[in-house]
Amino acid sequence: MRAISTLIAIAAFTLSLSAQAYDADWKRGRVYYRSVCTSCHVALPIGSINPSSKAKAEWAAYIQADKHAKGKDTVKQYVSKTYRASIKSANKAAEKFADTPDQELLDDIKAFLLKGAKDGDAPASCS
Repeated sequence: MRAISTLIAIAAFTLSLSAQAYDADWKRGRVYYRSVCTSCHVALPIGSINPSSKAKAEWAAYIQADKHAKGKDTVKQYVSKTYRASIKSANKAAEKFADTPDQELLDDIKAFLLKGAKDGDAPASCS
């Protein structure tokens, strides 16, 4: 009976560790956003988009909707390993984060955007 109780406790502990959510890294999100997202936007007529150009709720809704370029493609496309692999020869950040899981990187970018939003903890620009 004692052995069974110990096994149950170990199993519960192991499950609780695996069930914990990823704690997004806004600093990593900032590096990717500034190096990949901003570099592409600057090359296009739209220009750079500062995180402080939207409120936190607007950024959250944008990420949730997953519509980029007014719905012509998705945000997730530009965070995918496939996209990073396609630009890594010309972009060091894409190469640096080549093996980062897509969802983690998207969460990192979202954390940066929320932190840098006009109503965020540290409104940011893309300098």
